Amino acid sequence: MKGNPAQNKDNVPCKTDMYRENTCGELRLEDAGKKAKIAGWVQKSRKMGGMTFVDIRDRYGVTQVVFNSADNEELFNAANSLGREFVVQITGKVAERENKNPNIPTGDIELIADSLKVLNRSDVPPFTIEDNSDGGDDLRMKYRYLDLRRPAVRKNLELRHKMAFEIRRYLDSKGFLEIETPILVKSTPEGARDFVVPSRMNPGEFYALPQSPQLFKQLLMVSGFDRYFQIAKCFRDEDLRADRQPEFTQIDCEMSFVEQEDVIDMFEGLVKHIFKYVKGIDFTEPLPRLTWKEAMERYGSDKPDIRFGMEFTDLTDLAKGKGFAVTDDAELTVGINVPGCAGYSRKQIDELTEFVKRPQVGAKGLMWIKLESDGSIKSSIGKFFSEEELKKWSERMGAKPGDLMLVMSGDAMKTRKQLCELRLEMGNRLGLRDRNVFAPLWVIDFPLFEWDEETQRYYAMHHPFTSPNPEDIDKLRTDTGNVRATAYDIVVNGNELGGGSIRIHEPGLQNEMFELLGFTPEKAKEQFGFLMDAFRYGAPPHGGLALGFDRFVSILAGLDSIRDVIAFPKNNSGRDVMNESPSPLDPAQLEELNLEIKPIAQK
Repeated sequence: MKGNPAQNKDNVPCKTDMYRENTCGELRLEDAGKKAKIAGWVQKSRKMGGMTFVDIRDRYGVTQVVFNSADNEELFNAANSLGREFVVQITGKVAERENKNPNIPTGDIELIADSLKVLNRSDVPPFTIEDNSDGGDDLRMKYRYLDLRRPAVRKNLELRHKMAFEIRRYLDSKGFLEIETPILVKSTPEGARDFVVPSRMNPGEFYALPQSPQLFKQLLMVSGFDRYFQIAKCFRDEDLRADRQPEFTQIDCEMSFVEQEDVIDMFEGLVKHIFKYVKGIDFTEPLPRLTWKEAMERYGSDKPDIRFGMEFTDLTDLAKGKGFAVTDDAELTVGINVPGCAGYSRKQIDELTEFVKRPQVGAKGLMWIKLESDGSIKSSIGKFFSEEELKKWSERMGAKPGDLMLVMSGDAMKTRKQLCELRLEMGNRLGLRDRNVFAPLWVIDFPLFEWDEETQRYYAMHHPFTSPNPEDIDKLRTDTGNVRATAYDIVVNGNELGGGSIRIHEPGLQNEMFELLGFTPEKAKEQFGFLMDAFRYGAPPHGGLALGFDRFVSILAGLDSIRDVIAFPKNNSGRDVMNESPSPLDPAQLEELNLEIKPIAQK
């Protein structure tokens, strides 16, 4: 029996599972005339005179079952008493369907029922359990176990399962060992906030949940396991958005005796393999690469969406010295050319101006220039710049008659990020961000450090164990902000799919890195002493990469949010509205853990 879950690996029916002999997605026209036994949930029923049609659903599909009053009135009446989501067992004979349904695999057949057993009744569900459900996000998350019955959600988890198996198979074929690392670890608060866990056996002390297995995978390299991977649970206590959850999964990998090219080559191969396995897309050429500096200058983002153009053009030299304070006082004036949009109305341009003024973008305004079909110029800044001057802008931007140019000015980094948001918005409006088109690339040569104005010190852009580019080691003390990291991200359609780096393996260089990041020797030893001790015993050169597994699945499923590929996700407040967590602890538990809860300060 094809697809029968009641079979073992030797293809012999398992006697322990006799509630069903067939799944609801299994029967086909060639099965006509055969007896069948199915079990599942009532999807819907339709009464048509003396006949009732009931759709029975399980994980594998839907089968239409027919109850005929002329054949068995008692069975017919029992069928009419079925409610949605009742759990039933039905036997009958497979027959060719008169009105076939081409939209489902079982649409050529139906089951003529000769028995019905109600295994469990159901309350009326709070929303329709169909792909186009009438339940909102909050309601569906509260009843997530019902939401998971919907075929669209189930398919996401099936895809996740298949990808996990194929990733394991691929990495195993490349000599990687899957090794589990601890979940209860030491807190090292140098990245996002840790989730902490009190230790009952060690009063006043706490574990942290790992933000990644970073330290342990480096220790595995010291231990001689030269190719490690893990599909690892990670935890970060940070503000949430569509592509973030407080607990998430990453494909975590590390390799010894490698340089940057070795790591990129290995995991480019993995990513290409998964694209071909899931989507049938064969990326035969090497993936394009941009340095971090190029990505920021051309797209305003270190995770650029390169499915469409509208690359940035620097107009600073053309915009200065014209008596217009907006551009005269700006560090950068930069624009994008939007092909074919010179016909945008004033209302549409005002909408774009309001878009960039939103707090999430943070710009003060927007300049626009239209190159009309007759070659003439219309602009919001025509009183400050002559038509001849603005034509020079359009020439530099490669504009053609009928194009619209959108320009912004200000602090260089902020302005690039703001224009990036506008570029993506225009890509959405013009339908240029097709979910069925994929454009992966590598971004390399990230800065090793980033400066924080508030604390007046450098932080590691990735983490403290990232190796500086060998060409820049002599700049660590003299030109700290311009030191490049031996770090790399793989980006798909404007999403950071994953990233990694070559690690520091020499104790002297690692100590210098800690010092530059403001660690005293005592603090560095307190937080990372066990790793530094391990490095004294011959650490090999090593590096690695972690891919966001949830994100990878959601990209290939064509989804905006990773929540839809996680069985039981949290909402944007980090709450599970289904099991009502987080929740207060019983006072007895708090006392056992030596904890006292302070009153929450009134805002």
